[in-house]
Amino acid sequence: MHPTIRYLKNKNLLWQANHAYHDTQNELHTGYQELDNALQGGFPEHGVIDIRSPLGIGELRLLLPSILLRQQQNTTELTTLIAPPMDINAEMWAEFGLSIERIMLIRPNSERDVLWSAEQSLKSGCCHSVVIWHSSLSVAQIKRLQLAAEKGHCLLFIIREPKQEQISLPVSLGLQLSPDKAGVNARVTKRKGAFSKKAFTVNMHNYWPEICQPRQSNVLTFPLRASQVG
Repeated sequence: MHPTIRYLKNKNLLWQANHAYHDTQNELHTGYQELDNALQGGFPEHGVIDIRSPLGIGELRLLLPSILLRQQQNTTELTTLIAPPMDINAEMWAEFGLSIERIMLIRPNSERDVLWSAEQSLKSGCCHSVVIWHSSLSVAQIKRLQLAAEKGHCLLFIIREPKQEQISLPVSLGLQLSPDKAGVNARVTKRKGAFSKKAFTVNMHNYWPEICQPRQSNVLTFPLRASQVG
């Protein structure tokens, strides 16, 4: 084996395709067991997460437990929301346990300003989590955001509508969501190391039982014959 390759392996700086990448020290539990299992631990500590999701199916609820955990761990840093397509329900966030005073909402005038605001927030060191809504991103733009997230030790969630793309973006993690009565269906589309692309259901009943509908049973029930006495 070449000395350089041996050195990189000893320093855990080289990943081999036949070995699954797994670093529990740099993972953050998502708050959902099904999602933690699929990600072999949780969300990365910092980087860019690309979430493809129809609007309003529970994509923000999927992020709230991890954002709450990061807020509790980083008591002086902010959660920044940039260009949400609808009003944010501050009452629901506060009821979930988040400190509203440490949530910043930015509504830029253009998509260019969205990216500028995201980059400045990420590399400032003042934010632990940034969530942006953006229609399309280039490889170069993602790389800039990745560098900014690493510099500021921040986690960026990008939420956008699902669509077919020929180019694979260099993100830390990719998820695709679809609605489900119990919460959301999810599929991992990109992750460093080995992963399964099989879809799974993230059950949100423990946090929001009032909005989760029970699954219908496949067992058919028939009425019992009334007994006659006499």
